[in-house]
Amino acid sequence: MKPLKKICIFCGSSFGNSSIYQEKVNELGTILAKRNVELVYGGGNVGLMGEISRSVLAHGGRVTGVIPEVIYQNVEHIELTELFVVKDMHERKAKMYDLSDGFIALPGGIGTLEELAEVMTWYQIGYHQKPIGIYNVNGFYDGLLDTFKHMINEGFLKKEYIDSLVISDDPDSLLEKMSNQEMNSINKWTK
Repeated sequence: MKPLKKICIFCGSSFGNSSIYQEKVNELGTILAKRNVELVYGGGNVGLMGEISRSVLAHGGRVTGVIPEVIYQNVEHIELTELFVVKDMHERKAKMYDLSDGFIALPGGIGTLEELAEVMTWYQIGYHQKPIGIYNVNGFYDGLLDTFKHMINEGFLKKEYIDSLVISDDPDSLLEKMSNQEMNSINKWTK
């Protein structure tokens, strides 16, 4: 099991409708910095993306951003520990995934959901064996978790994949469980 030194965070470029999202993201950022776990994220300065990076930096942590050229040219930036400017979204995701020891999805929109689905898919077909966490702030992901159960019940998804996810609404517990999560290789093509 590889130690979690760098965590890739997927989250919204908006704050959402409840202040709880911003509060809990700040709490996670503080804990990442105190645990000396570097944040790897999409490099943005807005919404929960900006909030998590500012929180980690404010508490003495390290932050690496990976941002596509088109976004880099159109948004304001904060001073990060390291910033990679890449050609496009595909290169962005590949770089973020390569730099990270694990992944956490925070509340967000379609982009966040797409990034979470992609790392889950990559695990499912054997491209990585890194822990995947869902920070279920305020029950944000309850509906998605119900959808996963429906996929299992209908025979489109193996229960073992969902059982391998680390899901928590407590950031300390989430990071602790991810640090101890054994990611087993599961053959998608056998019953």
